[in-house]
Amino acid sequence: MAGLIPFLCRSGLIAGLALFGAGAAVAQDAGGLLESLSGALTDAAPGTDERATLSGRILQFIALMTVLSVAPGLLMIMTCFTRFVIVFSILRSALGLNQTPPNMVLTSMALFMTFFVMQPVFEDAWEGGLRPLLNNSITEEQAIERVGAPFKTFMFANTRPKDLALFRDLAARADGAPAVATPDPLTAEEAGWRELVPAFMISELRRAFAIGFLVYLPFVAIDLIVASILMSAGMMMLPPVLISLPFKIIFFVLIDGWYMLAGSLMESYMPLGG
Repeated sequence: MAGLIPFLCRSGLIAGLALFGAGAAVAQDAGGLLESLSGALTDAAPGTDERATLSGRILQFIALMTVLSVAPGLLMIMTCFTRFVIVFSILRSALGLNQTPPNMVLTSMALFMTFFVMQPVFEDAWEGGLRPLLNNSITEEQAIERVGAPFKTFMFANTRPKDLALFRDLAARADGAPAVATPDPLTAEEAGWRELVPAFMISELRRAFAIGFLVYLPFVAIDLIVASILMSAGMMMLPPVLISLPFKIIFFVLIDGWYMLAGSLMESYMPLGG
């Protein structure tokens, strides 16, 4: 132990110096990049193809950084992550455990289950859009359309027609279109992103709360049984939650609850994942 503390101090000092050097190098490289871009814009004549190409690259870089900044939000609203994390949170409340499992564990489990379910969608987006774009086989506009197509199919398959019709009607009224009954889209290509994304979100919220209600019922029954027994025994000063907590935990363990819940959640998507 006496030699471990100096070793950790030296290691921390070396790591700090390395990070400081890396940060300085990155800052220097970024400064050089900005200077080169500024010089290129200054040297290029206005209205020429060279200046237009450079301006287009800068706009693409800004668009890429914007997409990366909103990627966590896209992960939540366009995948099955919302349903998983809500059901797990309701389960923890039903068990009566405030901080067990921690939020980090529940979020990580929901995230990796989302990657497992969405793997066919990610592969279709990679093979159909990103890989051809990296190989310069298609344009950026074609890549965006091909990358979004698998996600659009996934969301359309998991969206209630009632929810989609609601947002289509609201969008038509917002655009000032006449109130004419239009047929519901039969394929994902016929549905617009503007209506599909919010309809998918409220459909996922509805299913998540419905599953959470079914998960909650057995634990409420255990609480009622324990409370009735305590009342009949005259132990009114003893909190029923304190007594029912170990029974709910052992009940969930004996029925292999994590296996059943995780398997049921993923199987609800598996026929639609690809």
